[in-house]
Amino acid sequence: MTQTTTDLSADRHQARQATGGDVLVEVMRRHGITHAFGVISIHNLPLVEAVSRELTFVEVRHEAAAVNAADAFARVTGGVGVALTSTGTGAGNAAGSMLEALTAGSRVLHVTGQVEADWIGSNRGIIHEVPAQLEMLTAISKSAARITVAEDSARVLEESVATILTPPHGPVSVEWPTDLQYLARPDAQVGAEALPVPAPSEGSVDELDAAAALLAGARRPLLWLGGGAAGAGEQVRELAHRLGAGIITSNSGRGIVPEDDDLVIGNFGSTPQGAALLEDADVLLSIGTHFRSNETRSYSLRLPQQHVQVDVDPAALGRVHPATVGVQGGAAHVVTALLERITQPATEEGWADRSRSVRREVRDHLTGYIGGYAEICGELRAQLPRESVIARDVTIPSSQWGNRLLEMYSRETNVFPLGGGIGQGLAMGIGAAVARPDAPTVVIAGDGGLSVHLGELASLRGSGAHCAVIVFNDSGYGVLRNMQQANDMRRAAVDLWTPDFRALAESMDMPYWRVGTPGSFGPALREALATGAPTLIEVDVTALEPTPGAFTPPVHIPQQEASA
Repeated sequence: MTQTTTDLSADRHQARQATGGDVLVEVMRRHGITHAFGVISIHNLPLVEAVSRELTFVEVRHEAAAVNAADAFARVTGGVGVALTSTGTGAGNAAGSMLEALTAGSRVLHVTGQVEADWIGSNRGIIHEVPAQLEMLTAISKSAARITVAEDSARVLEESVATILTPPHGPVSVEWPTDLQYLARPDAQVGAEALPVPAPSEGSVDELDAAAALLAGARRPLLWLGGGAAGAGEQVRELAHRLGAGIITSNSGRGIVPEDDDLVIGNFGSTPQGAALLEDADVLLSIGTHFRSNETRSYSLRLPQQHVQVDVDPAALGRVHPATVGVQGGAAHVVTALLERITQPATEEGWADRSRSVRREVRDHLTGYIGGYAEICGELRAQLPRESVIARDVTIPSSQWGNRLLEMYSRETNVFPLGGGIGQGLAMGIGAAVARPDAPTVVIAGDGGLSVHLGELASLRGSGAHCAVIVFNDSGYGVLRNMQQANDMRRAAVDLWTPDFRALAESMDMPYWRVGTPGSFGPALREALATGAPTLIEVDVTALEPTPGAFTPPVHIPQQEASA
């Protein structure tokens, strides 16, 4: 009797040998990880095959995009994002996005291939061989490890996940030699169990007592939230209202307390109004923030002398702004302890209303200054559900108003390149859309940034994710044009040849709209969101009315003194 093709396939499936891919799947399942993002390669075939078979593998076109997507997936879900890349040039391609994850403290497990174990470091010219790949990975990761024995695969992966989850969080890279990927079997693994993760410190009693005393006696307190305040939103909100303290945030701290709360001033600390409020405050409580240069006028912003700083990382305490009282601990634990201690604050009458007034002033001023962008900002907020993720690349609409005026209601919806690298927004949008399929995702990008990874439009289209890509087209690098003009520089390298986005969308079989004139954006966005699929909206920036005010990035340019 002749076997059919179906019978032969079934026999082959039954005879399939377990590989390191099955080990990876078991580790992912132990930690509730459902997706991996990556580029298939001869150096990761067993890993991709197993994840694709047992879980969900999301194909992208470039290794940098794989890490960006895994990064966004982790930010949105609060879990671990997994990126699978090839060795050598593939791992090198991922480097920039790993640096973004490192800057952001993202929970990313980057698994990359390696040449066969016996040939590592031999410099024989083996395909994809890099003499110091592990050293490179160590430089761009919180830590990096190499699997050297097939039976140790699960243990190395589990140790890496535990490192990722231990505060302060960060990405970890694991290189896995190709031959060991095929030889590793789940039934032969040593140390194949999840490892305990230490809980963050709750702060010492002395630190908490001193912090509470300073805050309780404050007449004009303010809060400054960074990304390290994540998970403490309810407690922080209660403390702010008890103290009558306005809340300034870094970009990363946005949405931890919903931005429609009337005490949330937001990411406006460096504005004239925000700076004046900070100067008048007598005590500042900062939680989990770096006081980054672009949010403190390159560290020239005058902050209150009395400063209570809370951070899980002891090295952060007093690093930028001196801390009168430093409290090492997790934000939720520390703020809960402060609430227990502060019952009768001494805040002066009218101080909370001052914060509310500043909140209105900065928003009204920016709304007027951005001209025709204000309509787009308003339509986005009116049409998108509160739980929709807004992934923003580095571009004028993002930096000028997306990072400040476009309200965020939870930190998980605020996805952007914290390290400031252009071209990462689209891949982040893919990861976010896959992580949150029940709500539409929006990507805000410029034509220059989108062109960095145009191929990821194909990845988005292939995923079928509910994601609207909004590309603001000014035919080049508008931010840098403005910077050159503001500093009397020669205009150079900022006017780019730009793709025909309509033709590009047609080639991707994506619905497309071109807008810009008043009243045109709202209907296009409504139609795009109604498709439930990948779409592309091009905004002709030159057609916006009123004409937006120029945006120049807050970058310090040294000025030479004129010679005598």
